[in-house]
Amino acid sequence: MESFKAGQTVVRRDVHRTGRVWSEHALRVVADTSEALVAACPPGAETRWPALYVKARDDGDRSVRTEAFDAMATGTWELAHAVWQETELLLWKPPAAWFSVNAFYTSAGLRNWYVNFEHPTRRTSFGFDTFDLTVDLVIDADLINWQWKDEDEYAHVRRLGIITDTEHQAVDAARDQVLAMLAERSGPFTDAASWSAWRWNPAWSPPRLPERSPAS
Repeated sequence: MESFKAGQTVVRRDVHRTGRVWSEHALRVVADTSEALVAACPPGAETRWPALYVKARDDGDRSVRTEAFDAMATGTWELAHAVWQETELLLWKPPAAWFSVNAFYTSAGLRNWYVNFEHPTRRTSFGFDTFDLTVDLVIDADLINWQWKDEDEYAHVRRLGIITDTEHQAVDAARDQVLAMLAERSGPFTDAASWSAWRWNPAWSPPRLPERSPAS
């Protein structure tokens, strides 16, 4: 499959093992190399999330996210249109990695790094598919301090059987890989100054999802 072009809109999808789409997120390509796909979005980028995720965000009630995972386990979720809010996002996704490294920016600059543990990439004609495995690593902008996030939700989806033992082992290995990258300042952490200086290209409008997203 050909590389994506800089500025091209792509769709990141989380796809459940049943083939049903769990979420969609419109991004613009910054660079696409053999090492990683780098993509980004500003506030206003179009998304489709589980309706209960949207409700949890709008109501400020994190417990509703637990209901969303219960719905995933029974295959009964619905998607709702939403938009990315508050931060500019820069995403670095190596094709075979069980994680992506994300950087979040506010008007003051780089707010923090955020490692999302997820399935390796499967390229599509309109973007790429993966599947979010719930647990995350939040790293301070200066790369000195970090903390795990959503371990409670990770334990819950493990109990529900959403994440298999094989996936759990892959996540454990990916955790070690990311912590080694952080300690060695490798991957995107090699040139943290360039990442800190990055900002959304104002010539690019916020990316939009296709009017009819394929296989969703």
